[in-house]
Amino acid sequence: MYPADLVKPMREELTAVGFEELQNVEAVDKAIAKEGTTLVVVNSVCGCAAANARPGARMSLDNSKKPDHLVTVFAGVDKEATDKARAHMVPFPPSSPSMALFKDGELVHMLERHHIEGRPAEMIAENLRGAYNQYC
Repeated sequence: MYPADLVKPMREELTAVGFEELQNVEAVDKAIAKEGTTLVVVNSVCGCAAANARPGARMSLDNSKKPDHLVTVFAGVDKEATDKARAHMVPFPPSSPSMALFKDGELVHMLERHHIEGRPAEMIAENLRGAYNQYC
């Protein structure tokens, strides 16, 4: 588990733009089951990938179409919530950071760590915007 002071600014990068933090299993199940589209960001401390993942997620919201619901879990902090979110992302293996778009509870788009790491935030945002334009 990471110290709360360490992850606070990383959490706030997403909550400041409207992401809801999910910190338990029930909240994850409820959020993903909602009608409409839900973007789930598995946040992470990892500087080599998360440093561009969070800005990419934020930038992706500058689009005419966007998810109805924005939620996040934090790997290495909210273990049970993260495990539950990842269970909804099967068959994709657990990775963090990662991002998943759900429509009416069904996984329709996935960005795994290997799609994020080494890519600029703009490229991550563009990938997500493409998914929003298709599913939202």
